[in-house]
Amino acid sequence: MDSASNIRLPVINLTEEILRSGKDSWTEARNTVTRAFEEYGCFIAVHDKYPSEVSDSIFSELQDLFNLPLEIKVQNTSQTPLFGYYGPNPYLPLYESTSIEDAINLEAVQKFTNQMWPSKNNHFCELLHCYANQAAELDKMVSKLVFESYGVEKYHESHVGSVTYIVRFTKYRVPEQNETNVGVLPHTDKNFITILQQSDADGLEVQLKNGSWIPVDFPPSSVVIMAGDAFSVWSNGRVHSPFHRVTMKGKGRYSIAQFAYCKKLVKTPTELVDDEHPLLYKPFDNFGFLRFTSTDEGRKAQNPLKAYCGV
Repeated sequence: MDSASNIRLPVINLTEEILRSGKDSWTEARNTVTRAFEEYGCFIAVHDKYPSEVSDSIFSELQDLFNLPLEIKVQNTSQTPLFGYYGPNPYLPLYESTSIEDAINLEAVQKFTNQMWPSKNNHFCELLHCYANQAAELDKMVSKLVFESYGVEKYHESHVGSVTYIVRFTKYRVPEQNETNVGVLPHTDKNFITILQQSDADGLEVQLKNGSWIPVDFPPSSVVIMAGDAFSVWSNGRVHSPFHRVTMKGKGRYSIAQFAYCKKLVKTPTELVDDEHPLLYKPFDNFGFLRFTSTDEGRKAQNPLKAYCGV
């Protein structure tokens, strides 16, 4: 369906000053964040650390990263589908990405950096490690707001302990004449929460529940915070995991996405199951689901989530 051009994602102010300024501001943030996740599955967060000097500097480094020789880039491998290096292919000719697992861990970041730049690139290593930890703090705060909103904050510490963070850098090149403008096909994220930041080129579009698509405009100092399928399972379907895509508009685009994946089984809290909300999903293995969606069965399923763990 066509874009619903008059609708925009909610913009929510999550600056530290607002969140520390008293109980009322925290309660308001809690309510608006939860409503946004339920209605849109995502929102734009204005936060004092984004885009900080750190993320600005990373974007200036990404060009060098993607300009490295292919034989170096392909050394970033992973046993997990879609992690590691993913090069352009006939289905996604404009798309190229590389991922770092356990990105808040300095050793993991050093290993990636030394693989890409054997002669060392300490500047990039420090930037990336700092960025990943900033994004992780924002992720924890956002999940805490929602856990509190649903009255199940007692589970939050356990949730935080089960999360691992994957950072993915993506480059979308400009399409050539008569070439598709599809940067990435419509998909939902498979993880719990995604924090996404882009360079100065737009292109991200989100599908509303009514099927129409809306463009996402990033204001200054903002990121998009998006719910993934794991969050939808945990919330017993209350949180919406939205389809989104990238359509290239004639300018090259870089993005940084930090994905929070759960290492432990994701279970819907008993408090979120009642007569109005019967249990929708069995306990959910986040990485198991990611692997399932890369199989023929998972790709063919009309609703992969229900096929994998539906009650």
